[in-house]
Amino acid sequence: MAPTIRLTNTRTRTKEDFAPIDPGNVRMYVCGPTVYDRAHLGNARPVVVFDVLYRLLRHVYGTDHVTYVRNFTDVDDKINARAAETGRDIAAITEETIGWFHEDMDALGALRPDHAPRATGWIAQMVEMIADLIARGHAYAAEGHVLFDVNSYDGYGRLSGRSVEDMIAGARVEVAPYKKHPMDFVLWKPSGPDLPGWDSPWGRGRPGWHIECSAMAGGLLGESFDIHGGGNDLMFPHHENEIAQSACAHPEGDFARVWLHNEMLQVEGKKMSKSLGNFFTVRDLLDDGIPGEVIRFVLLSAHYRKPMDWTAQKRQEAEATLRRWYGLAGAAPDGGDVSEGVVNALADDLNTPAAIAELHRLAHAEDAPTLRATLNFLGFMCPDLPAWAVEPAADLGHWRDRLAAERAAAMQSKDFAGVDRLKAILKEAGVEVRMSKEGVDLLPGPGFDASKLEDRE
Repeated sequence: MAPTIRLTNTRTRTKEDFAPIDPGNVRMYVCGPTVYDRAHLGNARPVVVFDVLYRLLRHVYGTDHVTYVRNFTDVDDKINARAAETGRDIAAITEETIGWFHEDMDALGALRPDHAPRATGWIAQMVEMIADLIARGHAYAAEGHVLFDVNSYDGYGRLSGRSVEDMIAGARVEVAPYKKHPMDFVLWKPSGPDLPGWDSPWGRGRPGWHIECSAMAGGLLGESFDIHGGGNDLMFPHHENEIAQSACAHPEGDFARVWLHNEMLQVEGKKMSKSLGNFFTVRDLLDDGIPGEVIRFVLLSAHYRKPMDWTAQKRQEAEATLRRWYGLAGAAPDGGDVSEGVVNALADDLNTPAAIAELHRLAHAEDAPTLRATLNFLGFMCPDLPAWAVEPAADLGHWRDRLAAERAAAMQSKDFAGVDRLKAILKEAGVEVRMSKEGVDLLPGPGFDASKLEDRE
């Protein structure tokens, strides 16, 4: 029997039973990247989080009964600035960056969405939606711009829990003479000859950021759909503005019924920033030899609604854990069943730490077929056992057995000299030794050198 999925809805601030509008077509929209540069590690967190949700929905409702949309913002002032800075064509920049994004997220084991629309492919729908908002009295044209009138929508601020007055006090609001209210936001803005632009009833211009997601979500998923996700940095103003536009353009619809937001990422306990020297892209990590599955594991080790702290220790422990699991699961045949315990953990508001704890239990029980099937379900070991996980695992398996046997003998003789000698050899080779009542764990560090273990008896 399929579990009841429960999700914490930002809009209601409660954990709710998830009941899709149509179980035959469960629909989810997640805000994607602005494509002007490589994705950094913080960009990867929502991709991995919502990939797990996508996998869970497909498991519960069926692969053919889930539609996942994640957009690319390929018209934006950051892209324009990058083009001006480099002298490159905007289309070349966005095409290259989209390719990079796919490569990097593929390396993290993320499934590609069913639809990955680009904003520039939806300009006509945005213009139509803006014209409709004007006709309904929710937007107005002024000096080549079109702005949404926040005072025309009573629900503005409910998602983020802010009043309009609080928003004005706490936000950097562009105060322009053509705005009726300081919080009114841009739906359309004029473009000069040196900027991308499209013809519209309000002159040549380009869309504001917020309107694109409303147009694409509505066009691909309908006026009412099930889940809208993204980082909590998007809650205000982006998601707040999406709701306002969509609710006013389609008052008979619900837009998104459930809103999910993941918390932000830190590095060694600090906010990731270039000024602190702790800023890196996913490609930086991959090029440094950190496997994508290790990055994925660390990102899933914290609950999505809690801050994620990337540390060197977590990275090393993740790699050691995956090596151990892959060593067990790699020998198992395909055909095992996905762990019910893992599915139930994910059904409880995507509790990935509980899911990982269940994987540890499966490994301890040496239930290799279930472990293999469940790892595949979670985006690991896809499609085969990766080469990085095989060689050191084989090297260390022999040493783990030797150390466990030496330790067992020492517990009887009370002479631990042999244990200490083996530990010293392993430490010299870059291996951390952990011993507990459950057994012996060997964790290869970033400087692991298997050659230092050769011919050491």
